[in-house]
Amino acid sequence: MRVIETEEAARRLARAIASDLSLYNEEKILEGLQNDNLYDALKEEIEEGRDLFKSRVTPDLFEKNFYDRAIIDLLIKAKGHVKCKLW
Repeated sequence: MRVIETEEAARRLARAIASDLSLYNEEKILEGLQNDNLYDALKEEIEEGRDLFKSRVTPDLFEKNFYDRAIIDLLIKAKGHVKCKLW
């Protein structure tokens, strides 16, 4: 597999990985938000996704935090309807 070298492609990959996390871990995400421990509840899954992202992009793209931003957008912001301590 080729290493991703463009910001646009890196963003797409990060969002795809985060989207999969959201899709396959909905219950854990909801519980994590409600209990204010999302990162602890999904630690393994988030780290597995981060490792995948890191293996597919250049080091300079990895350092731009596209993956972390995608996690926030798709696992936290997208769940704004969930009652939790964040909002």
